[in-house]
Amino acid sequence: MTRWTYGLCCLLAALPLGAGAQTAPDRLDLTTLDQGMTGPRAQVLVLGTVHLSGMPASFKPAALDGLLDRLALFCPEIVTIETESGEECDMAARHPARYGADYCPSTDAARAATGLDVPAALAEADKMLKAWPAAPTPAQRRRLAATFLAANDHASSYVQWLQLPEAERRAGDGLDAKLVEMLGKIGKRNNENYRIAARLAARLGLQRVYPVDNHTGDRMDLPDMKAFVRSIEAAWATAGPAMKTRGQQEDVLAAAGDLLPLYRYINTPAGLKVLADANVSASLRHTSPDGYPQMFVAGWEIRNLRMVANVRETFRERPGARVLSVVGSSHKPWFDAWLGQMQGVDIVDVEAVLK
Repeated sequence: MTRWTYGLCCLLAALPLGAGAQTAPDRLDLTTLDQGMTGPRAQVLVLGTVHLSGMPASFKPAALDGLLDRLALFCPEIVTIETESGEECDMAARHPARYGADYCPSTDAARAATGLDVPAALAEADKMLKAWPAAPTPAQRRRLAATFLAANDHASSYVQWLQLPEAERRAGDGLDAKLVEMLGKIGKRNNENYRIAARLAARLGLQRVYPVDNHTGDRMDLPDMKAFVRSIEAAWATAGPAMKTRGQQEDVLAAAGDLLPLYRYINTPAGLKVLADANVSASLRHTSPDGYPQMFVAGWEIRNLRMVANVRETFRERPGARVLSVVGSSHKPWFDAWLGQMQGVDIVDVEAVLK
């Protein structure tokens, strides 16, 4: 390529062609392809959540009972959570140079108790669930709980643990003393995957929850991560008073004995817009010589795209399923928008469910 040709290409690349292409009258609207479809449509409810690990010391799990009552009325058949799957954990463990050595928790204790590494445990859990009886014995539940721990799926293991009678929550059938202790600690953790998703799944008689988080696309390969973090924090600091007001209101509602009003508040469109503006708009407006805030937004979009694809996969073979996705509230606008574009999928109004 000659210098003149290269210069012309650069000039053409700078022209605003994208906007014109987006408004072309013959552009296919993919959201209309499912018009006239036969069969049931999937109903997907996205619950934006606070991260319960940040709750005040006065927090009691019973404060979530009102929220769980509302979610139970939706009758989800599938519940997804914001954590990495065992399959992703195993993949990351095989690429430590790219993802680090601590991408996911170790499964050494569960492997020692069950004899299963993560791939074998994933296959065994699938095999067990395909032949799962209508009235499983405590021994079967203990065995499946141990298998889920070996598969690095702690929340699904806890779903089985919760459905055991108190007297049967003991070692045996693959659960040794260390794993029983681990499940006891899980039961005390302030984490929405356990306090909301697993409790609800057990209450409804579901056998598991589905991890859908993904960090494979937002781990930046940069020479100075500290500078990257400083740049992102500086961008977020420009979000303005709306974000501060939201945070103050969340703190007030989080101190209450009933957290249903908190969940109503954080799932309002106005509140979600504040989060989206702070995460993305403020980053894109921020001046950075290295383009770090724009890189953050790219990683944010990749993460959300892969998470949404993982949610979609949970009901691929179950057209018309009722799906509850419990995810950090900052992700909810992307989940609603992108899941809502998929064929045969309806997004359920969370405000109507929580009212």
